[in-house]
Amino acid sequence: MCKKDKPYQYQERQVELDTDRAFRLGEGKISGYLSVILGGLSLLAVLAYLFPSYLTTTELRKTYDAESLQHVLKYGMYFSLFFGAITHLLKRYRRLGCIGILLTLVAFALGGYTVPVGPVEPKELSLGVDWLILAFLGSAAIFMTLEKLLPKYKNQVILRKEWETDFFYFCFNHLAISAILIYANYHTSHFDWAVSASLQESVQSLPVIFQFVLILIAADFVLYWEHRLFHEVKALWPVHAVHHSVEELDWLAGSRGHFIQVFSERAMVMVPLYLLGPSEAALNAYVAFAALQAVLIHCNTRMHFGVLKYIFVTPQFHHWHHSSEKPAIDTNYSAHLVLFDWLFGTMHMPKQHWPAKYGTTKPMPKGVIGQTLYPLTALIKKQK
Repeated sequence: MCKKDKPYQYQERQVELDTDRAFRLGEGKISGYLSVILGGLSLLAVLAYLFPSYLTTTELRKTYDAESLQHVLKYGMYFSLFFGAITHLLKRYRRLGCIGILLTLVAFALGGYTVPVGPVEPKELSLGVDWLILAFLGSAAIFMTLEKLLPKYKNQVILRKEWETDFFYFCFNHLAISAILIYANYHTSHFDWAVSASLQESVQSLPVIFQFVLILIAADFVLYWEHRLFHEVKALWPVHAVHHSVEELDWLAGSRGHFIQVFSERAMVMVPLYLLGPSEAALNAYVAFAALQAVLIHCNTRMHFGVLKYIFVTPQFHHWHHSSEKPAIDTNYSAHLVLFDWLFGTMHMPKQHWPAKYGTTKPMPKGVIGQTLYPLTALIKKQK
């Protein structure tokens, strides 16, 4: 007789407070980082106003008022100076304060928040500086607040290990948005033969909410199988392993991903959207939902979702996907809904438990360069 496998013994994750990286009120570190961040973003914003054709995206420019945002820029610049001055009053982290003040003064010298706003000549390829600034401010404000108010692991600090690596990925993914869209549109153009005008008319005749649900399901079906292939096809796994190398999940961790996966994922998900041809309102609703959910599911939050966790992918569900524990490996592939993991038997969702370990089962390179080259180095190592 074969012995039955023993039930898996779930354990609680232990997170020790990293006192060297933690923020504490009154020491100047918070003010220093705020000064640098606001100063850096202010300088980027001024450059975007000076060179909008090259540093902003045509699609995003349609959604905001550039003149109104100059008021936000004004307050950001003055607050950068204010927080930089605080570091000098506290006599700690003055170097950060000096960097923040310097960045802001350069922004002022280039025109500051008074750069004239006029017509913009659209360029097919540009850097998404505007997308980077707005996404960072919005994501940091929403999700860092959520992680501090309802943290899953209270001792996990904001500047946890390897946050610099994930911040680089965050910047790359947003700055490269034009290139990603160009590639995605090129990819979808190969499916012109499958376009049905009658189908698209039928989809557009539906109420926006039904269109949204339809494209959510269709997009998730594609993302599920693409994600599953990255896991279960050995040749593809080294590419996706970069995303799984994160060992402490938070709102920034989801940005880590090899550029091959980033480009292919965006291109593949565009196919069902292109074929269905939903209205602009439904498409915008999906894009906003997908962007927010992608950040949320990596968050360090214990936020309770009630019955919604049986419908949508939530942090607990996706955290198990990132676990290196045996029962969770190669599970929870879905991006939006739990439907396809449930249908195809790849769902792992113990009710009361969260992962004790994250990351890959084998050590991964820690830096961006090493991670970018990892699929190649893994192939070379395999052939030896």
